[in-house]
Amino acid sequence: MTEDDVRAMALALPQVEETVSYGKPAFKAFGKFLTRVRKEDNSIVLVGLNFDEREMLMEAEPEVFHITPHYKDYPSVLARLDRVEPGTVKIFLERRWRECAPKKVLKEWDAKGDKDKAAP
Repeated sequence: MTEDDVRAMALALPQVEETVSYGKPAFKAFGKFLTRVRKEDNSIVLVGLNFDEREMLMEAEPEVFHITPHYKDYPSVLARLDRVEPGTVKIFLERRWRECAPKKVLKEWDAKGDKDKAAP
């Protein structure tokens, strides 16, 4: 995957904007952090998972999933863009987007069904 692939996936979700978070390029949904690409290690920040899930991912696929000391206390994991499957990123982005979205927007999104949703 590339940063452009991440951008296309993120912006395909309703009301996602490309913005800045702590001085770094990022994507937000409904004013809340969705994700960002870390240029330092060419990884994407995936948030909204619990620590057990993160540990399982890092143990199962250490070549894909990792953390840095900064992220150790946050419910997030980093995924190397050159190793992660696009479908995995899409699942995590939509899951986080759903956490950020108001109920009305979720209802409209779910009513569309998969066939009408934008496909990155």
